[in-house]
Amino acid sequence: MNEHKHDAGVIQALLDRLNNQRLPRLMDLKDKIDTGEILSDLDLQFLEEVFADAQKARPLIDRHPEYRELSARVIRLYKDILDKAVENEKKA
Repeated sequence: MNEHKHDAGVIQALLDRLNNQRLPRLMDLKDKIDTGEILSDLDLQFLEEVFADAQKARPLIDRHPEYRELSARVIRLYKDILDKAVENEKKA
């Protein structure tokens, strides 16, 4: 019971950060690369941070499968951004 309460609080904090910080920034990066731009060092640092945080959250997602689809969608967005960024770098 205590772990469930702790998980609920952590999940709420992660969802708030996703909605208010991470997702808007990811969408800005997607727009940037979709226009053919390359990512800056700051953009890449942000993506590394997102990936590291996703790895840390994995055990939490494993305990709460109702969040797996959301997690998978965010990871797909992250991958799409990186794939397009690599493509843009090759063209530059």
